Amino acid sequence: MRRWRVLGVVALLVIPSAAPQGDERTRIVSTAYAIIGTLPYSWGGGHAPRPGPSRGTCAGYEGKIKPCPAKRTRGLDCSGLTRWVYHIAYGWDVLGPGNTDSHLKRLHRTTDPRPGDLVFFGKRKRTHHAGIYIGDGKMINAYATGTVIRVDEVDILDDLLGYYRF
Repeated sequence: MRRWRVLGVVALLVIPSAAPQGDERTRIVSTAYAIIGTLPYSWGGGHAPRPGPSRGTCAGYEGKIKPCPAKRTRGLDCSGLTRWVYHIAYGWDVLGPGNTDSHLKRLHRTTDPRPGDLVFFGKRKRTHHAGIYIGDGKMINAYATGTVIRVDEVDILDDLLGYYRF
């Protein structure tokens, strides 16, 4: 996988011979690591018809930074990040354009989390955050407005719903 910075936006180019070798789980983790620190969080970012960074929306925004910067910020929110990374790893949009609730419906809960699984927070029918589990109690996620894609402890939020696998 190669990474270029174009006009302040990261473009990931996945070339079959350059893509990380191994299964989807390896590609999920490798792709997520490749974009740490490169894209800002944007409420609603990543929910365009095709997966990947996009401008967000201010509809439903309740973040601390006012006024809402999402409409002018090209980036990803938490479910936009997981959607894009899974799209790159699997070669198609396995999670679809919805939010964390709709993504959860496409996955199976696991009690034996492995790197590449998704971590969800909230309640079963009302989730509010997702991240990509990388092992050792850590996840890569788009945490909140004002941050970039980053690594956090899974216990950064106190309402862990569980670990899920495609």
